[in-house]
Amino acid sequence: MRTEASPQWLVVLAFIAIYIIWGTTYMAIAFGLQGFPPFVLTAFRGIIAGTLLISWCLLRGEKLPSLAVIGNSSVSGILMLVGGTGLVTWAEQYVNSGYAAIIMATEPFFFVLLDKKQWGNYFSNRWVLTGLLVGFAGMLLFFHYTSGSTQQTNDGAMLLIGNLVLLLGAILWVVGSLYAKNKIDHSHSNTLTTGLQLLAAGLFSGLTAAFTGEWSGFSIAAVPVAAWGGLLYLITMGSLVAYMAFTWLITIRPPALVSTHTYVNPVVAVFVGWIFANEQITWLQIMALLIILAGVLLTNVPNYKLAKA
Repeated sequence: MRTEASPQWLVVLAFIAIYIIWGTTYMAIAFGLQGFPPFVLTAFRGIIAGTLLISWCLLRGEKLPSLAVIGNSSVSGILMLVGGTGLVTWAEQYVNSGYAAIIMATEPFFFVLLDKKQWGNYFSNRWVLTGLLVGFAGMLLFFHYTSGSTQQTNDGAMLLIGNLVLLLGAILWVVGSLYAKNKIDHSHSNTLTTGLQLLAAGLFSGLTAAFTGEWSGFSIAAVPVAAWGGLLYLITMGSLVAYMAFTWLITIRPPALVSTHTYVNPVVAVFVGWIFANEQITWLQIMALLIILAGVLLTNVPNYKLAKA
């Protein structure tokens, strides 16, 4: 973590970006899906945002890194932004944006479970163990209340599949994050590394869309204005503003503090979905959400104590 002073107003704006903007991108995905198949949408988002960032870096005189750095950035980008964000986009065909945000709030649990180097610290700490148990109890309750919210068997089956795909997306986002932490050479700018991740993810999404047949049934002329608006928002606010804010904040503030966006994003997503898309959520599902967030909070107590030390 870098220690040089940063303008406080810029830090505040960056936190607003990861708190509010990331919470609204779930609704933007829903709008985008009105005209784009899921991996086509992810392809456009990644290719355009990645190309813009890399072009900006080259215009400023930065040099492209080695093939090893490009390769590691690409792998992490594909895991996080195709396996993570791409699967969220696919799942939102069957799961509304508020549900998607709630499931993705489980990411901190998978950081604990998959960060093998820290197991000795995690599993010897009562806060972490309690948080894991509370969080998974909340997940089970949410699945139960969600599966019982529809009367149609087919819809219920796809709802369950969508939630399971979201869990896989959360896991792959964590795997990609850990890979990036351990493998990427951080001597290059965050902007360039992020651009490489986005471009690789966009190209891989395009190949995935070809494999699944999405391109064959896609007509760019038939895309409605709302879907173009969703894509534009995802590129500018989701990828260029919020994702860049996250990659910057993680270098100047304690990770435990930056990770607090996982508490706020689901609340924002549920509220935005209710206001703009009339998405319904029951009080029992809200209770499950609060239990999940309580578990996330408990697992991070040791990090908060360390950050204050």
